[in-house]
Amino acid sequence: MTQATIGQIIPDFQLDSTEGPVSAQALRGQWLVLYFYPKDSTPGCTTQAQGFRDLHAEFEACGCRILGVSRDSIKSHQNFIAKQALPFALISDPDETLCEIFGVMKMKNMYGKQVRGIERSTFLIDTQGKLIQEWRGVRVPGHVDTVLQAVREHTASK
Repeated sequence: MTQATIGQIIPDFQLDSTEGPVSAQALRGQWLVLYFYPKDSTPGCTTQAQGFRDLHAEFEACGCRILGVSRDSIKSHQNFIAKQALPFALISDPDETLCEIFGVMKMKNMYGKQVRGIERSTFLIDTQGKLIQEWRGVRVPGHVDTVLQAVREHTASK
């Protein structure tokens, strides 16, 4: 499978989201923040989702859509969206299709055990479907502000 590379058009994919099927092709024509997180309703993931929720209008003002991605089911995502009043869709990637395209699956330490999971990562994709910027191994505090600043810089120059 082809991996996403900065400066290149992201490979096509087709997955289910809480707003129906989504593909790379269908997302073209708008700026996109695609963020990967380990699990719905866990503390760090909830804080991150709330950050994107709270600044959603500012991303929209830049013409930028936000989509979250994890391996959780659509039902889990729907519960997470309802509980946190998230104004954006979440993509279900149980087979790790999108996770593999963006290379976010890593071995992590969880309570002293090695487990394979999603490394918290965010990607900025332009209107042509080109990967412009990436943040890997993300720490939640301040991250959404950093992404919004990058979106503002990129969209202002286009």
